[in-house]
Amino acid sequence: MSGAGSLPLAGIRVVEFTHMVMGPAVGVLLADLGADVIKIEPLGGDNTRRLKGSGAGYFPMYNRNKRSICLDLKSPEGKKVALQLLEKADVMVENFRPGAMDKLGFGYADLSKLNPRLIYCSEKGFLTGPYEHRTALDEVAQMMGGLAYMTGPPGRPLRAGASVIDVTGGMFGVIGILAALQQRNTTGKGQMITASLFETTIYLVGQHMAQFAVTGSPAAPMPARISAWAVYDVFDTKDDDKVFVGVVSDGQWKTFCEAFDLKDFAADESLATNNGRVSQRDKVKPRIEALFKTYTKADLMAKLEKTGMPFAPIAKPHEMFDDPHLNAAGGLVPLTVADGEKKGAKMKLPAIPVEVNGVRPGVRLDVPRQGQHTKEVLKELGYDAGAIDAMIKSGKAESE
Repeated sequence: MSGAGSLPLAGIRVVEFTHMVMGPAVGVLLADLGADVIKIEPLGGDNTRRLKGSGAGYFPMYNRNKRSICLDLKSPEGKKVALQLLEKADVMVENFRPGAMDKLGFGYADLSKLNPRLIYCSEKGFLTGPYEHRTALDEVAQMMGGLAYMTGPPGRPLRAGASVIDVTGGMFGVIGILAALQQRNTTGKGQMITASLFETTIYLVGQHMAQFAVTGSPAAPMPARISAWAVYDVFDTKDDDKVFVGVVSDGQWKTFCEAFDLKDFAADESLATNNGRVSQRDKVKPRIEALFKTYTKADLMAKLEKTGMPFAPIAKPHEMFDDPHLNAAGGLVPLTVADGEKKGAKMKLPAIPVEVNGVRPGVRLDVPRQGQHTKEVLKELGYDAGAIDAMIKSGKAESE
């Protein structure tokens, strides 16, 4: 496990009050980049730990490189500990329903007086406006923001197959935090940052809004779209598999025709430019479909690899564990299952998708068990062993 000293956010202290995906995604990105992230969980631990089905991977994916402390925030003793942490923190992150943190005494107005340098990141369903008090989920945002409409076939809205809005909403929160940290270097003051699910969705569908503004025609759902390129599809192969292939420039078209011996297409001046090919897609696509059906998946990909053309096998998430590229240079990081039936089992999960000085940031702290670091954090705050034991015995804090 690598240390934090050489990472960009080493020395930054983050206190996190989060659950599910959006808030924890903020914390894990900051943690992977070197911040000391202390996750404050309720007694009994974050309920996200106990999710089943599609939620079973939330906690292990978004909580590595953090320290866990369990507190009763409604008790004077638990609240005091949290405020002591926040008094010296650089960043706070929360993603609970609107007003929840204010009721506990952890709203921005209160904490900015306690710690004027604090950057307070709130991850919400909506930014300021008529919807701001609504409760939202990733799926709610995808449905009302137009992404589900664009993803499914006509008349069948379909959410994306991952928590894309939760995660990108968390990324926008991180962008705001990093900007606020930079500004604090000049002003000496913290500020409130808010990121949201709905507005994140709107940003992602902005290209389709722009398409309407430019053309006057509403964007069609992706399965029914008019492609911007003549060859930009999933094709069947000889061995009943599938490969995506895209030809997205005039130079690539020449390379493609040469590689697959399409001399008549190469000589046809009406196909020399992209718009010409798109207007004759009904002519081009069936020919390519028939051609690719003569290749096995492996042979087709090997040929495309040599040409430098864009292509991709149609992979499943669990197949990524064995992907040679991810396993070659730190794309997957080793972790331990912290909860559930497979507690203690080893796994590999995606690293943050950036390189810092040519290296992928790794794991300094495994996925924390609930309250794993309660005693450690309290000791750092100056509590002696007797006071720590008293807090735990009285039920105001919890340790593993």
